Amino acid sequence: MTPDSAVETPIAPQTAYEILRPARQTAPLVLSSPHSGRDYPSEFVAEVRLDALSLRRSEDSFVDELFAAAPGLGAPLIRALFPRAYIDANREPYELDPEMFDDALPAFANTASKCVRGGLGTIARVVADGAHIYRRKLCFAEAEARIRRLYEPYHAALGELIGETLARFGCAILVDCHSMPSVGGPMDRDAGAARVDIVLGDCHGASCHAALPATVERLLRGLGYVVRRNAPYAGGYTTRHYGAPRAGVHALQIEINRALYMDEARIERGPRLAKVAGHMARVIEALAAIDPAALAAPAAGAPGRS
Repeated sequence: MTPDSAVETPIAPQTAYEILRPARQTAPLVLSSPHSGRDYPSEFVAEVRLDALSLRRSEDSFVDELFAAAPGLGAPLIRALFPRAYIDANREPYELDPEMFDDALPAFANTASKCVRGGLGTIARVVADGAHIYRRKLCFAEAEARIRRLYEPYHAALGELIGETLARFGCAILVDCHSMPSVGGPMDRDAGAARVDIVLGDCHGASCHAALPATVERLLRGLGYVVRRNAPYAGGYTTRHYGAPRAGVHALQIEINRALYMDEARIERGPRLAKVAGHMARVIEALAAIDPAALAAPAAGAPGRS
């Protein structure tokens, strides 16, 4: 197995995230990569039914590298170090499938969401291709430990970055960075269909000012990409939870077709990764150039902005 496709043993399994900060933040942007982590706890790897490569198919592999220019352009980038197959930071904290657990779940758990029904809750039952992860049922205490140790610190840090940015600039733009398989998977609405290059998700206009997706779409189309909005991905938990345009916080999800920059079968970097990363740097620059005054929360009594 190649170094890229091997599961890594974490050096510090208690560490939830890494923040790559600029020397000085000059742009009202925060970038988040919640699915590019690959620090697999050894006890998890030992007890699952899948091999290393199958586990990694749920990752947004190398997405943190695609947006690595952010600190040099004046914006912080937070990346999860834990893998999505272990716990998913782009879900509600307790979006759990009761069929996965030996004991009863607490009443506050969301057990009936679309993600749970598809096996992709906070603790996933399956990987992206539908293969089951676990040999046994879990107990709720295991899920809660992962949530407390990894999920909650990640979101606490992300929330703090957004708050700092809002206080400094009067607005904050959260770019939630993801990748997608080049063909819809067996559990997707577009199963078997080839996908466009890039999908921009703004929760159908609810999570950010209209200028953000318009700016990014115009730039990417000019670079030759085929771009679609909100289909098949309109925005996950992060986009919905943090996007509050009337409060000056704008969230935009970007999904990049994996075939553009990696070998999907082998989970290895492809020859075009550097080129795509350069284009994502231009996306960051374009968002940073939007007038913050247009994105700030409206003053009391003033008409709201879209």
